[in-house]
Amino acid sequence: MELKNDTQISKFILLGISEDPLWQPFLFGLFLFMYLVTLLGNLLIIIATITDSHLHTPMYFFLSNLSFADICFTSASIPKMLVNIQTKNKVITYEGCISQVFFFILFGVLDNFLLAVMAYDRYVAICHPLHYMVIMNRRLCGFLVLGSWVTTALNSLLQSSMALRLSFCTDLKIPHFVCELNQLVLLACNDTFPNDMVMYFAAILLGGGPLAGILYSYSKIVSSIRAISSSQGKYKAFSTCASHLSVVSLFYSTLLGVYLSSSFTQNSHSTARASVMYSVVTPMLNPFIYSLRNKDLMGALRRLFRRKS
Repeated sequence: MELKNDTQISKFILLGISEDPLWQPFLFGLFLFMYLVTLLGNLLIIIATITDSHLHTPMYFFLSNLSFADICFTSASIPKMLVNIQTKNKVITYEGCISQVFFFILFGVLDNFLLAVMAYDRYVAICHPLHYMVIMNRRLCGFLVLGSWVTTALNSLLQSSMALRLSFCTDLKIPHFVCELNQLVLLACNDTFPNDMVMYFAAILLGGGPLAGILYSYSKIVSSIRAISSSQGKYKAFSTCASHLSVVSLFYSTLLGVYLSSSFTQNSHSTARASVMYSVVTPMLNPFIYSLRNKDLMGALRRLFRRKS
């Protein structure tokens, strides 16, 4: 696909989270630390699920895919941001910007789909425990993950392709640390109605659809847990989905924070700071949330370190 636009724009300027030079060393150290923690934590989960036979179950198969998506999601934006801070050069090429748009949308929406798939997995495990392995067979698990990848890839390809039709004037400054599609649309000089419609429909279908699935799954889970007579049984059933529920709450609450920040503030950098929560902090915290309260995963990590030593 040839990348071109009507005004022959060759570059944009990513203003980042702050333009204050005094903050740049702190921001570089902070984001480098968060990026390395994200890489290490999610890589450990992927390696543990692959090497430990105890974790060859649907839940950990989906978790390893989520960890891979989180690594790619942060890698779509943070390395470029770190390079810009280190070189004191905020320029990103037109081709690089469109590529960032593609991968940022791809892995951001993929996270959303995988969380919905994991919610369905927890629904089957709690509401239909006797038929869990029959329902969540390898074929269905592979289909759910493959379907998530294909759907999000097609959506990302459509939206990034439509960004190619945008024409830009003299203002090429993006008040963000990543080339976000919404920011490009705001900078465009030509008619952006088709882009707006595609973004709105994608947000409703690909954002609202998985969220509706998560809410439906947990409504059934809550009903099943309430029907359990013993308190110990209720606790055991709830503990199997507590980590996933925490990650879902963190993911959607930070997305809501970004929406509210962009709606009620005139400071363009505030949206960039708010988006750090879901694009950087959430992928960093996910491995800790899933491992700290998970005896199987902690045991697998201990066996992994024992083999290494």
